[in-house]
Amino acid sequence: MGNMQKCGVIGVGFVGATCAYTLAVSGLFSEMVLVDMNAKKAESEAADINHGVAFAKPCLVRAGSYADLTGCGLVIIAAGANQKPGETRIELLGRNQAILSSVVGQVMQAAQDAVLLIVSNPVDVLTCMAHRLSGLPAGRVIGSGTVLDTARLKYLLGQRLGVDGRNVHAFIIGEHGDSELAVWSSANISGVDLDDYCRITGVDNPKPVLHAIYESVRDAAYPIIEGKGATYYGIGMAVRRIVEAVVRDEHSVLPVSSMISGHYGIDGICLGLPSIVGRRGVEAVLDIPLSSEELARLQTSASKMRELIDQIGS
Repeated sequence: MGNMQKCGVIGVGFVGATCAYTLAVSGLFSEMVLVDMNAKKAESEAADINHGVAFAKPCLVRAGSYADLTGCGLVIIAAGANQKPGETRIELLGRNQAILSSVVGQVMQAAQDAVLLIVSNPVDVLTCMAHRLSGLPAGRVIGSGTVLDTARLKYLLGQRLGVDGRNVHAFIIGEHGDSELAVWSSANISGVDLDDYCRITGVDNPKPVLHAIYESVRDAAYPIIEGKGATYYGIGMAVRRIVEAVVRDEHSVLPVSSMISGHYGIDGICLGLPSIVGRRGVEAVLDIPLSSEELARLQTSASKMRELIDQIGS
C-alpha cells in the first residue's frame, strides 16, 4: 500500500479545493499534492490553505504534477467538466469519460498502490469507469456514493424529530441522483424503530412526513446550486469522513459507491450501498435488509445506471 500520510487531490475547482482544505485541517495527512490543469489555480489554493495550517496540525500542501503523486496512499479525483447549456447528460458523460481516462492513466503511472476516491459527478458512472481504466481491485476504487445524501437524511430527520442527527440510523442507497432511495424499513433512532419514534413525538401518520423528507434529500442540491452556483461544503465534509475511515483503517460502515458483484441481484455496476471501509478501501458490501418495495426501487436505480453505462460504452 502507498503512504497513507500523503494524499493527492486531482482537480481544484469548488469541490476539489474544499476537499483539500477540509483534509488539510483534519490532521490526517502530513503532505497533500494538488494537481489541476490550471497550475496557477492549484498553486494559489495550496498557498491559501498553507497560510492557515499554523492554526491546525502540520501539513505541507503543495501544487504539483502527476509525477508528484508518487507514493500517495490515497488519491481523490474531483476533476471533470461542468454541464453546458443544452448539453445532454450523455454528452457530458462522454466529455468526462475522456477527462477521467487521461487522469486515471496518469495517476496509475505515479501512484499504482493508492486507493482512488472518485468525487466527480455523476459519481457512480465515473467510479465504474475509473475501476475499468485503473485495473485496480474493486475495493480500491470507491466513489463518494450516497454518503452526503445519508448525512442530509440524518440532519433533516433529526430536525423534524427533535433529536441529534448522529442518533438517526438510516441510509440513502442506490444512485447518487434522482433514483436514490431511503431505506425506511430498518431505520431507527438509537435502536427505537423509526415509526414508533415518530408516534412517540406526535407524528401519528409518519409515511407522508418521511416521504417529504426523502424528497427534500433527493432534491437538496438544486436550490443550493440555484442560490450559490455549486454545492461543496457538504461533500467536502463527507469526503473527510470517508478518508478518515480509510486512513485510520476504521472498518466503518458508510454507503460509498463501489463495484457491485451479486448483491441484491445487481452485478457489474457501481452504486452506493452500506460498505465496510478501511485501509484497503471497500472491504465488504453489506446486504442490509430491504422491504420488497425498497429492493424493487434499488434494482430500478441499478437499471438506470446500467443504461447510462451501456450508452457511453463503458
